[in-house]
Amino acid sequence: MSKREIHEQEHNPDEQVNVQESPADTPEMEENLPDLEAEADGEDEAFDVDGSYEDEAFDEDDVYDEETDSYDEDDTLYMSLDEEEKPQVKTKAPKKKKGRKKRRKRAAVAKKKTDKKKGLIIAGVTVGVLAAVYVGISVFFMSHFYINTEINGHNFSAKSVKDVEEYMKDQVKGYTLTVLEKEDKSDTIKGEDISLAYVENDDVKNAIKKQNAFLWPSAFFVKSSTQVTIEVSYDKEALEEQINNLQSVKVEQIPPTNAYPKFDGTQYVVEPEVTGTAVDMDMLHEKIAQYIREFKSELNMEEEGCYALPKFTAESKEVQAACDSMNQYIKASITYPMDENVVVDKNLISTWLTVDESMNVVFNENGVREWMASFGDQYDTMGAARTITTPWGKTAEVSGGDYGWSIDEETESAALINSIKNGEVVTREPAYYIGGTAASHGPQDWGTTYAEVDLSAQHMWYIQDGAVVLETDVVTGEPIPAKETPTGVYALKETTMHEVLVGEIVPETGEPEYRTPVDYWMRITWSGVGFHDATWQSTFGGTLNQIPGVGSHGCINMPYDQAAALYNMISTGTPVIIHY
Repeated sequence: MSKREIHEQEHNPDEQVNVQESPADTPEMEENLPDLEAEADGEDEAFDVDGSYEDEAFDEDDVYDEETDSYDEDDTLYMSLDEEEKPQVKTKAPKKKKGRKKRRKRAAVAKKKTDKKKGLIIAGVTVGVLAAVYVGISVFFMSHFYINTEINGHNFSAKSVKDVEEYMKDQVKGYTLTVLEKEDKSDTIKGEDISLAYVENDDVKNAIKKQNAFLWPSAFFVKSSTQVTIEVSYDKEALEEQINNLQSVKVEQIPPTNAYPKFDGTQYVVEPEVTGTAVDMDMLHEKIAQYIREFKSELNMEEEGCYALPKFTAESKEVQAACDSMNQYIKASITYPMDENVVVDKNLISTWLTVDESMNVVFNENGVREWMASFGDQYDTMGAARTITTPWGKTAEVSGGDYGWSIDEETESAALINSIKNGEVVTREPAYYIGGTAASHGPQDWGTTYAEVDLSAQHMWYIQDGAVVLETDVVTGEPIPAKETPTGVYALKETTMHEVLVGEIVPETGEPEYRTPVDYWMRITWSGVGFHDATWQSTFGGTLNQIPGVGSHGCINMPYDQAAALYNMISTGTPVIIHY
């Protein structure tokens, strides 16, 4: 059956055709059949177990050539059927032919090889051209500076040694430097006034030699590391004179002020810096010399930092940190309840806070101690002069004694410093020395309960809660240094009964001057002065104390009954005020 018939049969599957026995059913054909089957297997075609071909798409172009109206000899379908079984069957799908595809594949491979060779040739030529260009540029940079090369601050990209030297020589001629100063002032320094001249040397040539010409591409990304400084000569004394004549140098030099934490009455805030007008002469000399070497025409003193600048500005983190720290200190508030409240708060604490040159906060602890000493002077009453008005209306001044307020300044200073550092808010009494307290704060700190002795009147009172509850005439010490009764405000030390009062030892006899038993003893001083009964006195008051042998050795002699009454009313610590 021809390919056309097979093709037609394939498109008309309902029609059956008879398969005639092919001449191929010969021994010779049977001998070639395995080769054909192997070829079919190589083309991914196989028989099913029932002897039929697998379905496969049919390519008409591989079967029939319409131009030649013929078939390739290789396109013949071979089939093998047993002699006994030759039934009529439906036409099987023709075997897909691969010959033409193979030829096309071989042609494509050949074309790829040709294209690859062409590509290699083109790439080789391109690389060669680029290499030649690279080498040519490298040769150029053997005698010229890299791109982005600066010499004395001027760009000499791709310039030769001669170009550089000619430029330098040209710059010297007619060179003028304009110096811009504060307040729109300016001055000029002319090259001719300082004998400016270009100094020829090998620096430029040496710079070219150090340059690796084959690394020229790197210069497009970073400035050349070849920084050359060409020397120029000038009269240094003449330049110094020119600098000293600048307006900014001749005016009053006001130094800059750092930004700093400032107390505004409520808190610490950053006070901005002040630049002032003072010139940084070292920087000015350096910059002017640099600008002359680089032949720059204009120097802005402010932009180049030629004025003395503050170390700390408002943006400095050190200033803000100090400000925060100082605000922590002034959170403290310590109240001392004296006759009126004395408050140590931010207004006072701020006077003890400063910063050092490195912007570290300094807490002036000595300032705290000095304040505490002043505080003690104001509120310490022990031994201080005070006034008293007697029940008879007489006003007297009294000083001395051991009764009254006495602040332990050292202890309380340490406590106050600690409270401030910790930001404490507290109300407390200051620390006092032992016995350094009184009944109340105020001019008459003895309060409303006390004993009073008027040496001039030879009279005493015991006042309780502001009212006189006992009074009597007394006999006090003789008005001589060894026996006089001391004045002052004292705290009663002790009260005892049935004491023997012993006098000073007499050197000649080795015996006490006296031994006097008493029933009621109320000690005023540790030196031996006190209230007691004096049964040996026949009378009291008047001027008896001035009579030798009648006046006491310093004690306050009282009538027996009055002494007993006082003993039962007075207690240890009660103020005793003795005055004239």
